[in-house]
Formats: sequence, C-alpha cells, structure tokens
Amino acid sequence: MRRVVIEPMSRVEGRVEVAVRLDEAGRVAGASIAVPELRGFELLAVGRPVRELPALMSRICGICPLAHSVAAAKAGDVLLGAPPPPAARRIRELLLLAQVLQSHALSFFLLSGPDLLPADGPGPRPRDFLALGRAAPAVLADGLLLRRFGQELIERVAGRSVHPGYVVPGGIAAPLAPAVAEELRARLPSALAAAERTVDWWAATLPRRADLARLCGPIDTAFLALVGPGGRLAFEDGKLRLVGSSGAVLEDGIEPAAGLERIAEEPASPGRWKRARWRSLGSGGEGAYRVGPLARLNVAGTCGTPLADQALAAFRAGSAGPVLASIRAHSARLVEVLYALERMRELLEDPAISAQEVRAPAGALVREAVGACEAPRGTLFHHYRIDGDGLVAWADLVIATGQNALALERAVRLAAEEALGSAHAAPGIGAATTEVREAVGAAVRAFDPCFSCSTHALDDGGLAVRVVGPDGSELGGAPS
Repeated sequence: MRRVVIEPMSRVEGRVEVAVRLDEAGRVAGASIAVPELRGFELLAVGRPVRELPALMSRICGICPLAHSVAAAKAGDVLLGAPPPPAARRIRELLLLAQVLQSHALSFFLLSGPDLLPADGPGPRPRDFLALGRAAPAVLADGLLLRRFGQELIERVAGRSVHPGYVVPGGIAAPLAPAVAEELRARLPSALAAAERTVDWWAATLPRRADLARLCGPIDTAFLALVGPGGRLAFEDGKLRLVGSSGAVLEDGIEPAAGLERIAEEPASPGRWKRARWRSLGSGGEGAYRVGPLARLNVAGTCGTPLADQALAAFRAGSAGPVLASIRAHSARLVEVLYALERMRELLEDPAISAQEVRAPAGALVREAVGACEAPRGTLFHHYRIDGDGLVAWADLVIATGQNALALERAVRLAAEEALGSAHAAPGIGAATTEVREAVGAAVRAFDPCFSCSTHALDDGGLAVRVVGPDGSELGGAPS
C-alpha cells in the first residue's frame, strides 16, 4: 500500500493533511483527511455568560465571524427569552448576506481562481492566487470590488469588518442610521454590475474546463439547507429541508434543534474534527450529505429575486434533478452573490431597517437551545446548555465543513482516480504525484472548506506538556 500525502494544502482555510491510498497496482484504494489543529472554542465557552457568546464565537473564524456570531446570538435569544425586534432581524440578515458576498468572492476569485482558468498550453498550470489577475485582470478587479463592498458594509454597520461585537442575544447593539443605509444603497449598482459580468465570464469559461469537470465530478449525496417560506433561499432563518440525490424531498419543515438530533458526529482519526452523517440515511459513508451553496440551490425552490432566479434557472438547465458535480459549487456561489446583492437592496430600501428598537430585554431563562443560520460554507449549528445563573455549562458546534467531510473524502477519491487513471501502474506513481496534488487540491477547494472552524476540543485526555531544559533533557511534565 502506498500513500500520496498532500500537506500542506494551499489556498484553503486552516491546516489539513489529505492522503490518497493506493493498492499495489497503483489504483486508488481510499482517501482520508486529517485536521491537526486544536481550537477548543467549545471548552472556552464553558463558564461564560450567555451574553458573551456572540462576541466570543466570532473569534472562531476571520472569514465568517458573523455567521458564528449570529448562530450564537440566535441560541442566546432562546436561552434568555429575548426574541429580537424586526429591525434587528433585518440587520442580522443584512450582515450575513454581506458575509456571504465577501466570502464567496474570496473563494471564487482568489482561492479557487487559479483552478478555474483554462490551460494556455502544455506545462504546469500557474498555482498562485494572482494567476487570475494576470490572465483576466478585469475579472479579478470585479472580484476585489465585490469582496471590498461586503467587507465595508459590515464595517459601516457593525463597526468593524472582522470579529465585530455588534450582534447580541436579543438583537443588535445599536440601530442602523438612515444615512448609512442610503450610502450603502448608492454603492449597490456597481457591485451588481460586477457580479453580472462575473456570471457571464464563468458561463463562457466553464465549457472550456472539461478537465476540471472530470476531476470535480458528480458525487452521490443528499443535500441539506435552511429554507424560508415557500421554499425560498434563506440565510438568517428558516426550517431544514433534506433532499436526496434524485431530487426527492426526504425530510422537510424541520426545526434546527430537531434537525441537530438527526445528525451523528463521529471523530475522525487522526485529527481533531468530526465527520457528520444524517442518521436516517444510514451508517458510515451511507449517511453522507452536503451543505453549502450547491446544497442550498438544490434544496430551495426559488431565490426570490429577479437576477438570482434567472441565474438559478441557468444553473439548473440540463439537469433532471439536483446538480451533483462539485465543480458546479462555483456556479452556485455566483448565483448566491447575485441574490445577496439583490436581497441587500431590498433590506436597505425598507425604512423599517432603521427603526430604533433593536434589542429585547431578557425574559425567563431556558436551559438549552440551538441557534442555526446559513454560513457561506453551509448550515451552521450552535448548541448550548446553561446553568441557573445563565453561565454556559456545555457547548457543541456543528460546522459546515464537518458536515461535508464524507462528501469531501469522496471528492478526493474521485479526483485522484481521474488524475491517475484506473490502469495507472504503481512504479510510475512518482511522476503522477504532481497531477494528483493539483487534482485533489481543486476538488477540495470547490467545497471552500474552513478546516480551522471544523476542529473540536475532543475528549482525548488533554494535552501532554513536556518541560525541556536547554540541553534537551526532559525536566518533567504533566497532563494539562
């Protein structure tokens, strides 16, 4: 048995080791993903007041801090008996959509950008994140405009673009000034124009990337997402819907707390993350499902805004059921970028978003609650239990990347098989390593995973601490 190990993998968030196992004939026998990081936010939350959770949990990620903040705040709304006023819910949605915009722009243009370029000729493909800028500078300029608009909207509304402490249990910290809403509305047309140009560019480029479509091909899984009234695409609120790979609705109208009970998390060894499966789909790999932009568009009936619905129809054209190929996640991101901008315009044009009542007082304590929202990478769950003093006694975070773990490993295996070819001979594996690395990297980046977010403080006996002197001798140690 031989292994092709990809570590570190570039242009993904967090540290990860991807291993492809080959049999004696050089055929792919399996694939695994190990995440060695330790973050421990579930333990950091214990003993903290509920009111601190949104600010604390925003520190989990620098790319999607508001998704964690909103999920924690939504759990806090229930724990403190403080349902947020309508204006607060509108502003939470506005911030989530801005986060989706800037995160999708980062993923599409900078992280996956080099993977998306058609080959110009023989030889290795450029791998650095500026490759798209050299090949299509106007496209990258539009990407940077979109990311900047998302980041600056968050900063103008929440006070800072990274780790804001603006979302709180019961609502938000301060109202949105009408002048800020007007300023942001005035900037939307240029962002929408950039998004439309990008959709056109990708529609023309995708048919030229048959090689990437082969490496990032169909994966047979179910799909999970929150949907709003009428099955509309939703990010801030909604109920869960599970759709099978054939398009059949398997489960629908599920409250997030009930949905979390249907998810089984199993520690992945080696590493500090968990693979999630949907219990009713089966054990092990049979329980695989996907979350994220591809899942959301396969689950939702409609986006609910004109440009996004037009793009959604094009996305679904030619497919009799759900879109299964992981390469199409890139297309799904662009549909969601259009939706985010159109929906932000709707929110900012509504005078009710600037109402002064933005925070509800606390009521009776509830001892356990689940908060859920759609993060850029998929459905996010924050689950907390508190004591009688309102202090966190236990926490569990179910992250999108962990929910995609089984599908990710299938994608790695498919990419490696396609790169090697089923008849590849073992003696030539060294020559094929570069091709496998590039293929697997592109397949993983199509999911836009955040491996840092997905790590857990697993109960493995704690860390071992060694005290070593200047000469290298061990002076002592103790479990921590």
